[in-house]
Amino acid sequence: MPKSSNQKQKILHIMRILSEQTDETHMLSVNDLISKLAALDINAERKTIYDDIETLKKFGYDIVMGKSKTYGYYVATRDFELPELKLLADAVQSSKFITERKTLQLIKKLENLMSKHDAGKLRRQVYVQNRVKNMNESIYYSVDTLHEAISEDKKISFKYYDYDIQKNQVFRRDGEPYTVSPAALTWSEENYYLIAYSNEREGLTHFRVDKMNNVKKLSENRCKEASDFKLAEYSKKIFGMFGGDETDVKLRVNKKIAGAVIDRFGKEIIMVPAGDNHFTITVRIALSPIFYGWIFQFGDLCEVIEPQSLKNDLINKAEEFLIKLKN
Repeated sequence: MPKSSNQKQKILHIMRILSEQTDETHMLSVNDLISKLAALDINAERKTIYDDIETLKKFGYDIVMGKSKTYGYYVATRDFELPELKLLADAVQSSKFITERKTLQLIKKLENLMSKHDAGKLRRQVYVQNRVKNMNESIYYSVDTLHEAISEDKKISFKYYDYDIQKNQVFRRDGEPYTVSPAALTWSEENYYLIAYSNEREGLTHFRVDKMNNVKKLSENRCKEASDFKLAEYSKKIFGMFGGDETDVKLRVNKKIAGAVIDRFGKEIIMVPAGDNHFTITVRIALSPIFYGWIFQFGDLCEVIEPQSLKNDLINKAEEFLIKLKN
């Protein structure tokens, strides 16, 4: 590259060097910057370095002069602080949805948002090997297509598969594509799900995104039910992405598990006092085995008051479970 072109890029190189190589405990003096620019075949004088740094500061970069053994400059404020990037790195590496290869790529990109010195701290906490990670690399393109279809109010088609005991993909419906109206994408139980309205099932249904193949956006518009879908309201009704008949359920709950109730249904849930140690709530639930499990885990701390049909069903399932244990 001609030297004149390098000179025009000098201020950009200064910002890159400061971003990559400095923080509060690692500063670069003017002489350091001159030396690093020279390695890039860029001549610089002390005065021009001062002028360039002032220009960058006026533009909005938080470049500070500090002193360790000598005076030097460092980038004091970044878009993300180290604890925030560690949080993002933890989320990426613990996600089953993201493949091992993509995990390493994303962590590397997160490292580029900090100085090389802090990047080492982030790298030391990355443990991807031997974790259960998804094997479907096409999932990223599927998610992009799904978001695009939802934003443009379009239907989608896709093939859906499971695994057999030989770990081979087996397509449902002999590979015949599904056609649905996508309503929303949501995260549950460490998996990414599409919530969609199906004309065949005449209602909402769920699909694991990592098991969707050949996702295509169609020209046909979504149905009104999918367009009007409210994820926040729906998520309170379902447990573990298992759908079912929706029913108003009244529960009598011990105050000891008030936190668990709030965690599940949100702070806006109405909790009506029922004696010194209990309260009642009424919630609309999509009845499913996961909901039954949620109820059973609390033992006598959570009791179904209404409807009677649900109480009877829970009793029957408990008796069936006891019979299986005895056998």
